[in-house]
Amino acid sequence: MIRIPQVRVIDEEGNQLGVMPTPRALEIAQERGLDLVEVAPMASPPVTRFLDFGQYKYELTKREKEAKRRQRSVTFKEVRLSPKIGIGDFETKVHRAIEFLEEGDRIKVTVRFRGRELTHPELGRNLLAKFTEQVKDHGVAERTPVLEGKSMFITMASTHKPKGQDAPAKPGRPADGEASGHGPSEGDAPGIQPPAATSPALQPAARSASKPVAIPAPEPATTGE
Repeated sequence: MIRIPQVRVIDEEGNQLGVMPTPRALEIAQERGLDLVEVAPMASPPVTRFLDFGQYKYELTKREKEAKRRQRSVTFKEVRLSPKIGIGDFETKVHRAIEFLEEGDRIKVTVRFRGRELTHPELGRNLLAKFTEQVKDHGVAERTPVLEGKSMFITMASTHKPKGQDAPAKPGRPADGEASGHGPSEGDAPGIQPPAATSPALQPAARSASKPVAIPAPEPATTGE
């Protein structure tokens, strides 16, 4: 609730209505089915505006979600090898790993042992060393090979800057085991700038009888295969 006896009022179209008693400003806002929102509390007198506060918050939330979608997070991809992998398959895995690293992703390179292959862990270490050498211009190993159960793996970090969400994806078939680790716009009066959306002062002085606007649940994050 605005406790200042008088405020400067801007209507929903961005027009200045001048300074008036706060009860009168609230009355006009309610007549229009809107809220009286304090947008510049430090001004003298404080500046208020007629807004549908529920719709305003909904639009702000949409903008924040869109901004987050455009900020592509670094994901974690996996490339799987076997001790008896053929030369062609090995080169294909290397090529796919380079594509991931060029996109700015981290990768996990895993060698899976079968049967008695596990008695020769040096095969896995040698294969991972060879793989690391092939992609050294695009990524660096974050740790030495680790043997867990019937698998040996390393993780590699990209030396490339992560690309944006809107960047075109590189063509190519999916790699085996690809895994993921991971208010309405209104004109303002001259010289008056509303505060950021997170400002604690941006609170409705009065609520209208209009129905609240539902905020959709956040979309689930997209993962790799």
